[in-house]
Amino acid sequence: MSYRIEVKPRAEKALARIPNPYRKRIVIAIDGLAQTPRPAGCAKLTGSEDGWRIRVGDYRVVYQIADKVLVVYVVRVSHRKDAYRGM
Repeated sequence: MSYRIEVKPRAEKALARIPNPYRKRIVIAIDGLAQTPRPAGCAKLTGSEDGWRIRVGDYRVVYQIADKVLVVYVVRVSHRKDAYRGM
């Protein structure tokens, strides 16, 4: 069973600003969420019912999982120092 990945515009803009070697690793990690939305090392976000995050080097990918419709929404991609500000 494969999930569909939807990247929010804010996350897409942030991803475009990340330097290329890191961006490739992040895109690979996001693509992997389609097969395994809760990979080893992921963490559930406190205070959120369906919020999760994965670490990719110094960057964090914050996403939500909609199990009923098999969709993973990528909400935010940012450096670890800024990843949780304003959430």
